[in-house]
Amino acid sequence: MQGASQMLTGGLSKDGTGSALYQSTLPQLSLSAANASSRVGYCLGFAALRGVPGAAAVASASATHEVRLLYGLAYFPTDLAMQPIQFGEAAEEAGFESIWFAEHSHIPVSRRTPWGGREGAPPLPEQYWRTHDSVVALAAIAARTSSIRLGTGISLLAQHDPIWMAKQIASLDVISGGRAIFGIGYGWNVEEIESHGVDPSRRRAIVREKALAIREIWTNAEASFVGDHVNFEPMWSWPKPLQKPYPPIVIGGKATPVTFRHIVEYGDGWMPLYGRYPIMDHVEHLRAQADAAGRDPASLEVTVYMAPADEAVIEDLRAGGVDRVLFGVESVGSVEAAAQIEDLRLLASKLG
Repeated sequence: MQGASQMLTGGLSKDGTGSALYQSTLPQLSLSAANASSRVGYCLGFAALRGVPGAAAVASASATHEVRLLYGLAYFPTDLAMQPIQFGEAAEEAGFESIWFAEHSHIPVSRRTPWGGREGAPPLPEQYWRTHDSVVALAAIAARTSSIRLGTGISLLAQHDPIWMAKQIASLDVISGGRAIFGIGYGWNVEEIESHGVDPSRRRAIVREKALAIREIWTNAEASFVGDHVNFEPMWSWPKPLQKPYPPIVIGGKATPVTFRHIVEYGDGWMPLYGRYPIMDHVEHLRAQADAAGRDPASLEVTVYMAPADEAVIEDLRAGGVDRVLFGVESVGSVEAAAQIEDLRLLASKLG
């Protein structure tokens, strides 16, 4: 399967050297990215900054200015579906670059909020209230895999304690050898958010402060934070993440001024849901906003969540500057899920 691995990750080969690989690839990839075209710079710059395991091999694409996507899988890991460890092993064996696990702490039975906050939406699927804890599931996978990246896709950060979340993601990063990606979002289910004692109308401001507080914990021996929603006195908290300065923070959300302002301020990428709006128009807007704020647009990656298994669509996303696409795998039994993973492997191999 090594050939498939190289194909699906845009030239990355599987490597089990963990943190040593992270340390050794960083300078090498930074040098290669500096000589790449502006578009390839978008693909490589993020990896160079974050030390993606195995990412040095992708620098070869810069020689021909060939643009290659990263291919990942998005999944709701539930108690009734293919279990997380089996899913993670199958995804790595198939050569996918990353897996991203959705989360919901619970779903109140009142169902006041329509699915996704959209009036007229169909009934909410059962998988939403049967998901495993995403960090626990990813940590289990980390122990059985060596190269696949492990993303929360997404963590509903307003509903979490930031001190504990900082420790959980840092622990996942260390245990996995530097493979964690911290995907976060604001949440849409009003009654679920309220159950955590959070005012849904202020969730965006709360997510911002919690993310900033987590960064403080990750990057300081003695961390403190004073805000409107998060406050703590100077503290000691370890472990610190293996990736430096910390695991990438990828923000999932609508293409709004608030979302883009937050991405530019404290994020490392944007994860839009495919089909809600014209993504390519907003990608250019995001990068222009980053440039206007004095931030290198290449430091922000774009990951399209639930991209369709359609060659023409994927090629359009590639041409438009997207860095990663996530194909959805249904929350089904092991045999059916494995078949879906294989079908997606074949598609990604064909796309290259």
